Amino acid sequence: IAFVDTPGFQTRHRSRLNDHLNRAVRDSLADVDAVVLVVDATRITEADRAVVKLLPQRVPVIAAVNKIDLVADKSALLPRLAEVAALFAFAAIVPVSADRGTQLAALKAEIAKVLPVSAPLYPVDDLTARDERFLAAELIREKIFRLLGDEVPYATTVGIEQFELDGALRRIHATVYVDKASQRSILLGEGGARMKAIASQARADMERLFGGKVYLEVWVRVKRGWADSDASLARFGY
Repeated sequence: IAFVDTPGFQTRHRSRLNDHLNRAVRDSLADVDAVVLVVDATRITEADRAVVKLLPQRVPVIAAVNKIDLVADKSALLPRLAEVAALFAFAAIVPVSADRGTQLAALKAEIAKVLPVSAPLYPVDDLTARDERFLAAELIREKIFRLLGDEVPYATTVGIEQFELDGALRRIHATVYVDKASQRSILLGEGGARMKAIASQARADMERLFGGKVYLEVWVRVKRGWADSDASLARFGY
């Protein structure tokens, strides 16, 4: 099953990065049994419409209309759901709040309806097929998104420069790359307080996930044009 979260395609003014992201979506959708398209309950954007054009016709697609907790007037949800329904022939449309856990059981039930019964591809106790370096970078990116909102995170990426296992201790050196000096200042915050909070929360999540102590060092560097460089995009996994 593939989850497609459309805000990732709002990396503005980055045609080459958008090309890589579009290719990544097509590749991920090439061999799936179902797709969950996540859209924002507060607005439907041109980025959403662009991603809808990439959806396959041969597999069921479920629309998860997220952030319904941010819609104060619940009567406004009906026209938004109708707007979503007009985008594609969805197998189901489920309004949810991932933050509050609202309707997630209903979403899981809709997913279960369209998934075929088959033998497991991985052992039941495997959480992911990705390595710990990838997970460490994703946890840092997650905290950047949570603490900075909508704009700056899409202009950032995370590189793991060093990942060492010293007994039960993991020593991780990471760099957050941004395109502009002003973005670096926003990430750092006054006296580096914002980045300290990001690193502290990411480290706590890593320790829970990896089951051991983590020493995490995070730097923020300006790398102009990283999103326009094929070499940089390949290095960062796009």
